[in-house]
Amino acid sequence: MKRFSTLAMAAQLALFGATGVAYAQDALDVKILAINDFHGNLLPPGTIKIRDPKDPSKTISVPAGGSEAMATLVKQLQSGNKNSIFVAAGDLISASPLLSALFHDEPTVESLSLMGLEASAVGNHEFDEGKVELLRMQNGGCHQKDGCAGPRPFTGAKYKYLAASTIDTATNKPLLPPYYIKEFEGIPVAFIGLTLKDTPGIVMPSGVEGLKFQDEAETVNALIPEIRARGVGTIVVLIHEGGFPTGDYNECPGISGPIVDIVKKLDKAVGLVISGHTHKAYNCRIDGRLVTSGDKFGSIVTNIDIKIDRKTRALIEAKADNVIVATETYAKDPEQTKLIEEYQKLAAPLANRVVGIIGASLTKEESPAGETTLGSVIADSQLAATAAERDGRAVVAFMNPGGVRTDLLKKDEGKVTYAGLFAVQPFANSLVTVDLTGAQIKTMLEQQWANQPKPRVLHVSKGFSYTWDNARPAGDRVLAESIKLNGKPIVLEESYRVTINNFLADGGDGFSVLKQAKNPLYGPFDIDAFAAYFAGNSPIEPVKLDRITRLN
Repeated sequence: MKRFSTLAMAAQLALFGATGVAYAQDALDVKILAINDFHGNLLPPGTIKIRDPKDPSKTISVPAGGSEAMATLVKQLQSGNKNSIFVAAGDLISASPLLSALFHDEPTVESLSLMGLEASAVGNHEFDEGKVELLRMQNGGCHQKDGCAGPRPFTGAKYKYLAASTIDTATNKPLLPPYYIKEFEGIPVAFIGLTLKDTPGIVMPSGVEGLKFQDEAETVNALIPEIRARGVGTIVVLIHEGGFPTGDYNECPGISGPIVDIVKKLDKAVGLVISGHTHKAYNCRIDGRLVTSGDKFGSIVTNIDIKIDRKTRALIEAKADNVIVATETYAKDPEQTKLIEEYQKLAAPLANRVVGIIGASLTKEESPAGETTLGSVIADSQLAATAAERDGRAVVAFMNPGGVRTDLLKKDEGKVTYAGLFAVQPFANSLVTVDLTGAQIKTMLEQQWANQPKPRVLHVSKGFSYTWDNARPAGDRVLAESIKLNGKPIVLEESYRVTINNFLADGGDGFSVLKQAKNPLYGPFDIDAFAAYFAGNSPIEPVKLDRITRLN
């Protein structure tokens, strides 16, 4: 191996946080494979959009994802590499399609364990059912309420969940181990796992009860001396927080978002950061360090190769390649196929029930104002379910965009199954109809930009409209006189019956004003309202995206 000059070596040491010794000629090669935000997508969820290799001015959609193709790719990448590890950056479970969610994500935990996953950060969605359920995912056992429903006893994850920044207030200690150390030819490498500190703001309050979430960078930096004392020179961070890139899936000409500031605050002992949460793919250098993310739903496996100085145990080189889990390229892994078929047999009666018809695909693709065809139909379904006198007398419904998980694509002559609807809305949130004043509705709309890395534009039901101005400052973007219901301006002092889900009602996604709502009436689950709307209104066509108007 070529020797580095003193200047080049100094640059490498600054780049990767090594300890100051000469570049070892017999460096140890280690392969790290990583995923993030799998969300229980055992079956291929759809496609990933990438730049067209033949015409960079265009994009193409590549069918990708699913555990069968992913397992095959992981095996291929690990083949011939005696020093390798498979890790993840959180949100492996929850917000899952019906095949996994019906069994409380036990199929996903079994699937990833079969693949050889060794360690994962906890994501915010790992807390959707609370700390007791997360510990069950790790340790096994039957569900607290629904008991055992799978084809075999659930024994828990064979991989380690890591939660360095999640503190159990009863013990004042991390809920799960803060880091995982693996040795490669006698040389230890540490993997610190943690989720974003803002988890309480995006998870149901019951999910984070008894927990507190500490600052990400401060948590990592405080662990460095302890890890160093164990003879570790190479430290990798698995973090469920991310950024928003400007380039294609395997590059990073520019990135913004929380991950940038977090990485800049990390101790230089950290040489590699594997991130997630934003459902974006990127291969970046931030503050001289490699920072990666692998899109979502198993569409990408990040293939990372590192070199470690055998003497100092310090990281001296790191490079990555985001590999698309192309379903047309990789064969189905037979172990994964068997597991899927076992659960499909149990889920089939409910999953395959046809609930309605669509005339064209309903998607999450946003208009410049933030509307989507799918989100508008969901909001309409929630208004329909709660408009009657006995059901709440709702006059408008609002839906959080994060609760809409995937497109509803037209196939099989437009037939829509319950499983298809469940993939769109997998949280089983309850609808809640409440009293809000016109002034509180205005505040709610302004909070779409408050303390958000990306605007969370709520989906609105038919009959409601407003205009927002991108040139105005956050907190004053919505033109008050433009907020109308059935063509009439809302009156700030008047009260309106508004339908939201229980996540929003608890102030989720930063909509704190909704916690001030009065006279709540709880209704059906959102998925049941969605299915009923299809049953009564099919065929469903995409609606015109003219409810929200954007200026500038």
